Amino acid sequence: MPELPEVEIVRQSLNKKIKQKKVKKVIIRNRNLRLKIPLNFGTYFLNKKIIKVDRFSKYIIIYLPKDNYCIIHLGMSGTIHVVHNKLINKYTNASFYNSPFLPKKHNHVELVFEDFKIIYNDPRRFGFFQLIKNNSDLIKRFSHLGPEPFDENFNLNYVYSFFKNKSKDIKNYLLDQKFVSGIGNIYASEILFLSKINPLKKVKLLSKKECQKIITNSRKILLKAISMGGSSIRDFKDTSGLEGGFQNEFKVYQQEGVQCKSVGCSDFIKKKIISNRSTFFCDSCQK
Repeated sequence: MPELPEVEIVRQSLNKKIKQKKVKKVIIRNRNLRLKIPLNFGTYFLNKKIIKVDRFSKYIIIYLPKDNYCIIHLGMSGTIHVVHNKLINKYTNASFYNSPFLPKKHNHVELVFEDFKIIYNDPRRFGFFQLIKNNSDLIKRFSHLGPEPFDENFNLNYVYSFFKNKSKDIKNYLLDQKFVSGIGNIYASEILFLSKINPLKKVKLLSKKECQKIITNSRKILLKAISMGGSSIRDFKDTSGLEGGFQNEFKVYQQEGVQCKSVGCSDFIKKKIISNRSTFFCDSCQK
């Protein structure tokens, strides 16, 4: 599943491409995604100009006229492709996640503009489109989620207070979207390695200094991943033929058996399953 940096790359691609562009046609080939696409979906977009494309956590938000919004979640296998009418479309993916080419099957939604179209592809159909009718409903839609790592509310007082007297391990909480939104399995492992904190450490045992490290390094890792175009786990490319580069910066993720990259450490990266998720760490560096 794409994490915050990969979804941010999709947002940037879409905002650059469709902002202030008018939708000429809407094609729905399959309404049966995780949430069924409503019958009035087309009227939300048809002949409407896209105001902008924003994001919260792992959700893309398309701003439409008259305080209307469309939320897109990519699920496990959803991708958004940009297809031009009069150009050779070698690479169509708006990000680096899954295939760089437009697949022949599972193209469920098309938004057609003047010279190009946006196609939503999703083989497993765990993604969804959701229409929101006003700003208060948009705020309410995300009220169950914790702040993003970049949010000023994700601060020392919030983190330290949240962890007080809780006995679960820190890796679990970094993946808990009610605590912090947008961090997934890849970046949780990298954040904890940079913070020198063992993923199995109980959060009630974390010091204020360690909590601050988690805050600082969450932002540092995610910002670096965004600046490098996210992570191309399978070496795929975006619409420009470029690859995400952060996979080349992995210190622990998918590095099981590789010698730790910390200066002076001769230990090897280990892999452990925590809450059914693969976790990578150095138990010499991470205490």
